[in-house]
Amino acid sequence: MAVRSVVEQATQVLRRAILTGALAPGAEYSLRELAGMLDISFIPIREALRTLEGEGLVVMRPGRSAVVAPLGLDDLRGIYRLRRALEPEIAARSCLLLSEAELDRLAERAARSGAVAGTDDDPHVFHLALLAPAATTWDIRVLTPLWRAGERYVRIGFGRTGPGPAGHRRDGAAHGELVAAFRTRDPATVSAAVERDLARTEKIALAALT
Repeated sequence: MAVRSVVEQATQVLRRAILTGALAPGAEYSLRELAGMLDISFIPIREALRTLEGEGLVVMRPGRSAVVAPLGLDDLRGIYRLRRALEPEIAARSCLLLSEAELDRLAERAARSGAVAGTDDDPHVFHLALLAPAATTWDIRVLTPLWRAGERYVRIGFGRTGPGPAGHRRDGAAHGELVAAFRTRDPATVSAAVERDLARTEKIALAALT
């Protein structure tokens, strides 16, 4: 297997473990431990950790160790402050550009994620699809690490509140409401809907800090 593909695979595995809390916030791991977990060499682990450090998910230590970035209220507030500054405005423009076919596809995705737990493993993909027609390359570069960093709080908070099937239905329904707002083609309606969804997920994310 090519070194690059091993690095990418290691990055994906470690990112998922951090986002789900399997690698606990604040925990320190040596490169040897992580390499043993994934049964690969130090080199791809080190490269993967550099990528995750750039996403704000780990903090590299001098030598051969890394700390999973701790959870913090200031960190969480900063993530959502930046998301609120960008997403409602982009969404207001995007609602005029998205095709009905794409909105139909996103409505189906929302329905599936609400019906079966775990079917929407990459929720930022849904939000990116809503914003993509009006988002610049820089918008996406800024939002992607914010989504990933915020997702960790939401996943851990969601787990601590024990959502069960009803919680997943509420999550799917919330995504369905976003699609319905986009169908109105009214920028003010869409902007308000995005604000509400951000407030909803921030409330869930705050449970990760309790």
